[in-house]
Amino acid sequence: MINMLYQIIRTARPRQWLKNFSLFAAALFSGRLLMESVLLSSLDAFIAFCAISSGAYFINDIIDAPKDRQHPIKKNRPIASGKLPEWVAWIVALALIAWAIFFSTSNIGSYFTLILVVYILMQISYSLYFRNVIIMDSLVVASGFVLRVLAGGLASNTSISAWLALTTIGISLLLAFGKRRSEKTIVAKFSGDTDSATRKTLRHYPDNLLDSMISMAATYTIITYSLFTFQASPQYVSNELLTILPSILRSPKWMMLTIPLVIYGVARYLYIIYEKGEGESPERVLLSDKPLLFTVVLWGVLAMAITYLIPGGAE
Repeated sequence: MINMLYQIIRTARPRQWLKNFSLFAAALFSGRLLMESVLLSSLDAFIAFCAISSGAYFINDIIDAPKDRQHPIKKNRPIASGKLPEWVAWIVALALIAWAIFFSTSNIGSYFTLILVVYILMQISYSLYFRNVIIMDSLVVASGFVLRVLAGGLASNTSISAWLALTTIGISLLLAFGKRRSEKTIVAKFSGDTDSATRKTLRHYPDNLLDSMISMAATYTIITYSLFTFQASPQYVSNELLTILPSILRSPKWMMLTIPLVIYGVARYLYIIYEKGEGESPERVLLSDKPLLFTVVLWGVLAMAITYLIPGGAE
């Protein structure tokens, strides 16, 4: 029984829940995250998305089990390895999805619930079809991040900045194409080539195409985020700061201070993809690569400090 529970938790992929922190983005940069009602709504949205995304992983692993058994790493997944029976996986998957939709309808709202339904349908269509269509597979993966940010705005009743949405698109494309690049590296390393049944699209992805898309996404992310910082910076400085700051610093674009961290973070991720041959699992990379983890944490602390400790709020 204990081993069965362990395999269920493994298949639910708690590490992947890190992606769901993007649900807090809209409320954070609007300066409303620390409002009790907004924070509670965002937490409810986070819980619902964790449940439904885990349900999607169960369905994905059930569908992919035959191919996963031929993959050098994925063959160890609970369902592919036979440690978790498929009928148990189906029960858990349907229970998580049903609970997430019920919880959302009861505690958050109909628009957010609609996003959950769209998300799970998109994940199922990805597992059944889009994962085998070159470029579209990466675009569908990237869309999941965009849906999370949109869902966070709907849950907290917060308007989403156009530049925040564009930045999210850039980051999601970078992660999606970086994931494909790393998958090719891993499969080639273990099997000697990428002409494998593990993922049909890999053999159709030229390295040059992936490299170009990754470069484009990285540039796009840095540019859109830099423009976003102009909009997200506090418009006013507290009276306490006004007394100690020189006049030229009384109304600067404070969020611009975070741009170097984003540039370094993007560059570090590219280093991980190309030099270390990792990146197939972005959340694992984030937790295992200390420089990248430190950069993300520092960025979060600095963004929170600028947004909430320099009164006037972000618009």
